[in-house]
Amino acid sequence: MTTAKLNVLFKKIQKDDKKEVLMFHVQGDELPHANELLKMPGSITMLNVEESEAGEIGAEFISIQRDNKKTVLKFHIKRDVDEKVNKLYPHAGANVSITLQPSQMSIEEFYEEPHEGLEYSVNPDGTANIPSGQIEMDEVVVKH
Repeated sequence: MTTAKLNVLFKKIQKDDKKEVLMFHVQGDELPHANELLKMPGSITMLNVEESEAGEIGAEFISIQRDNKKTVLKFHIKRDVDEKVNKLYPHAGANVSITLQPSQMSIEEFYEEPHEGLEYSVNPDGTANIPSGQIEMDEVVVKH
């Protein structure tokens, strides 16, 4: 996996009820690590703003837009259970160094809602043993 390190302007951080949007600008007509970066949109990346204490954050790399003055990098962050994004707010509007690395997580996994699983054990014959009191397949009603 290739890691791209960039000096950028942390242009915007915006929060709504489902996700947070981060936008970075790379100034100038040259884009360091252009080949690697152009392959990343539409995938999950590990994003790190080096000046913050947030550490790596999983983010969907939404888009990269280039013109003759700047390149705009846009990311969506979901499920900020560790409140890492809050540690980024003081850096919005400033020049920062970011590192980007492709993640092995798929977009489906990234947006999957967390849920409680069932407790079970696997018998030697390969069948599952579910403790009483939990839902069984016969009890599941499919609604269309």
